[in-house]
Amino acid sequence: MGLLLFNNAPTCSISTQFFPSKSTHVTANSFPSFSHFHVSFSSSGQKVGLRRRARVRTYGIKCSAKVDYVKVLVFTQGSAVVNEKSVSVILLAGGKGKRMGASMPKQYLPLLGQPIALYSLHTFSRMIEVKEIVVVCDPSYKDIFEEAIDKINVDLKFTLPGKERQDSVYSGLQAVDLNSELVCIHDSARPLVRSGDVEKVLKDGWLIGAAVLGVPVKATIKEANSDSYVVKTLDRKTLWEMQTPQVIKPELLRKGFELVHREGLEVTDDVSIVEHLKHAVYVTEGCYTNIKVTTPDDLLLAERILNMSSVEPPK
Repeated sequence: MGLLLFNNAPTCSISTQFFPSKSTHVTANSFPSFSHFHVSFSSSGQKVGLRRRARVRTYGIKCSAKVDYVKVLVFTQGSAVVNEKSVSVILLAGGKGKRMGASMPKQYLPLLGQPIALYSLHTFSRMIEVKEIVVVCDPSYKDIFEEAIDKINVDLKFTLPGKERQDSVYSGLQAVDLNSELVCIHDSARPLVRSGDVEKVLKDGWLIGAAVLGVPVKATIKEANSDSYVVKTLDRKTLWEMQTPQVIKPELLRKGFELVHREGLEVTDDVSIVEHLKHAVYVTEGCYTNIKVTTPDDLLLAERILNMSSVEPPK
């Protein structure tokens, strides 16, 4: 697979040495097997994935407009191997959950009899790639996780949450094993993440340096001005709803935090830190069932999904 990213919107011709020279037009959602083809980027930052049957050695790239930034990543499909015990999970469990209107943060509410946060804890703990889980939480809820220590086979660490999400991630990063090869950041309020999707995003993060689970947007999205008048309708085909986990190589994440702290930047998700470095971030397609439990309706939906699936509550 190859990955091409541009920060403007040219039309480009890309060629390799292994396949017939026949040309074809492709979009960001197609996966050609030809050696020479054109890619039209309709918007800044759009990407296209290229899947091939053999290793690609060289690319020739010619663009119709000046390209300010291009990154080409080439690898063999299925070549990613995430080592056993090489991943540190940062499990964010310090949110207040005000929209839920409950007496405790949403991630500790019972879901079919077990705290929401324990679902993803157990999912990660059963994965051979994971060596440790760093739980970022208020000390008053630490016992919820400690009660699960005897049932998991990974190291469990605790750090304090910060004022904002990025502060909590940074707090968790300080506790990560220095030998870890990947940092996997997850919202504990997403209890239904599938291990198969986690494996996919881990592989993409290992290959590219940063990857995030996401799903294509299904609704029509409009941009409005401050007076609530529609400015334009956005192209749904290029929009993705971000989820977690978000997977980043630790050295890249630390470098990103240096920039964030130096320039006083505020970010709303983890891969945004990497975006500020102008580094490629890959979107790994996940599942729509990986919902974030934020409101009472979300809690009911999570219960229905669990009742209809093979996912077992933590024991």
